[in-house]
Amino acid sequence: MKTIQEILDRARSLGRKRIAVAAAQEHSALEAACAAAEHGVADPILIGDLGAVDRIAGELGLDVSRFQRIEEKDNGKAAARAVELVREGRADLLMKGILDTSVLLKAVLNKENGLNAGRLTSHVAVMETQTYHKLLLVTDAAINIAPDIPGKIDIIANAVQVAHALGIANPKVALLAAVEKVNWEKMPCTADAAVLTQMNRRGQIKGCLVDGPLALDNAVSAERARIKGIVSEVAGDADIFVAPDIEAGNILYKCLLDLGQAKGAGIVVGAAKPVVLTSRADTADVKLASIALACVVATGSEQ
Repeated sequence: MKTIQEILDRARSLGRKRIAVAAAQEHSALEAACAAAEHGVADPILIGDLGAVDRIAGELGLDVSRFQRIEEKDNGKAAARAVELVREGRADLLMKGILDTSVLLKAVLNKENGLNAGRLTSHVAVMETQTYHKLLLVTDAAINIAPDIPGKIDIIANAVQVAHALGIANPKVALLAAVEKVNWEKMPCTADAAVLTQMNRRGQIKGCLVDGPLALDNAVSAERARIKGIVSEVAGDADIFVAPDIEAGNILYKCLLDLGQAKGAGIVVGAAKPVVLTSRADTADVKLASIALACVVATGSEQ
């Protein structure tokens, strides 16, 4: 798949999923959930303050009466109820409404009643921009603050899972840093990148091709890599951009959306099912694309 529209088309072709929206009383989340139903992608289950849901639906001119609705005004309990529906098979996917990410993930990662799959969860964004020749995946922009090497192994695995679901058989993973040379003392992320690259070469990180450290310009431009004397199969053709920490990932993600006018989608991977987790400031279009991405990844994981 090479565009966000192709992700939407693929999700539509898979048939409708059921998506539990936790704390659904939020404008863009509600609009996206209704759009997913209109596009034949997913049918929402609205969990939250139903009075507020109806008021917002009225403001947006949306008919939500045809959807399953569950009253729960407490956001924490709404998250737990949404997770319960997914765990019991009464919903296929989970979506964040107007509640903090930490509240939703607490319910998702609950060891007794959650969707914990035994590995680190991470945020994976899929971006379409006119300045790059294919879809690019950015991780982690939302969850893991300063991941160590084991954490980055899971972050890579989660992004590779998404790439495989998008039809990228052997995704190229760029481990981003400010420089290309290892500087253990002042830039420990460069040493992490070197270790992870070697692990990939020895078959300890599978399903992808990893290289780093790479500065962003070398990851996106083979010519700039050539000028700097960098020999790399990933340089200029990366599919996955792994940020060294949450600050870099979040800035890159939002810069692409807000300054680069990219189209985007974002989900959390690593739990038993994908979670649609976007910023409350993201547009309904981003959230609709995120629902479609989650549907595609969920189906890929089942096969």
